Amino acid sequence: MKKTYYLFNPGRMSRRDNTLKFTPVDENSSEGSPKYIPVEGVSDLFCFGSLDANSALYNFLGKVGIAVHFFDYYEHYTGSFTPKEYLLAGKMQIEQTKRYIDKKKRMEIARKFVAGAMFNMGKNLRYYINRDKDLSPILEVMDRYASLIEDTTAVDELMGIEGNIRQTYYTAFDTIINADFQMENRSKRPPQNEINALISFGNMMCYTLCLSQIYHTQLNPTISFLHEPGYRRYSLALDIAEVFKPLLVDRLIFRLLNKREIQSKDFDHQLNACVLKESGRKTFVRAWEERINETFKHPVLKRGVSYKHLVKLECYKLTKHILGMEEYKPFKARW
Repeated sequence: MKKTYYLFNPGRMSRRDNTLKFTPVDENSSEGSPKYIPVEGVSDLFCFGSLDANSALYNFLGKVGIAVHFFDYYEHYTGSFTPKEYLLAGKMQIEQTKRYIDKKKRMEIARKFVAGAMFNMGKNLRYYINRDKDLSPILEVMDRYASLIEDTTAVDELMGIEGNIRQTYYTAFDTIINADFQMENRSKRPPQNEINALISFGNMMCYTLCLSQIYHTQLNPTISFLHEPGYRRYSLALDIAEVFKPLLVDRLIFRLLNKREIQSKDFDHQLNACVLKESGRKTFVRAWEERINETFKHPVLKRGVSYKHLVKLECYKLTKHILGMEEYKPFKARW
């Protein structure tokens, strides 16, 4: 089974037959022991440190279908190298574009993304309400905002409602998290404290997961419905990530902090910024991989499905909706 490889250290990568050779390089340009990765076991690469590679390597990665995702020092996603769009189909691109241009049809899909995200955020709060956390007033405010979703007629209005729901939802974090951290307000670019740093890092991981799964379908990642398509970004991944952030990112943050798997020593406090140290990133990524590869019995398919594959299934459902085969219904957690 192919898996994702995370490169935290800067280094050089080259090809040796059907194997990738990664040689870590420290700040003094001293080389460490090389590591060899068989190509057939790689789905994609996440590079958190600088990667020195030539065009011959990228030609090889393109031929074998391996994507490379890049992040800067502050853990912001900066871009991806993706193999040529081998699954893109003309009919799908035409239909996807038509759905975007048609205001009514676009709104139909956009509302479903927000409704799915709202349901899953509410599911998280209900879990803790059942464990004697006083979150009912927050959920009631979220429900009032959610009642406005179906009557929206403009995307910017819908985005405003989604923003209000999520900001209200974030006020529950200080009650849910038992550790010695306070979220206060949501801050990003840069995050101002530990919880915000984890949210930004986790959301980035979720976005990249959605992008990598879209790549394996006929969908065009640049044509979106809730978020405005923009230059040099894959906005459809932002749409789909809305549904999964409460399930994959937020639940993981609650676990990592409440079980003290990530602690204060795993953060780097700088002037007006807080980011994860390498130790924190490694802990988060290890838990993230466990989470997305965790399987559960799918309520419709009646078989075991991983959360990673669940994202791909969400893309397939959207594909069927765009082609007029089946109405799209966002995934809603039942547990």
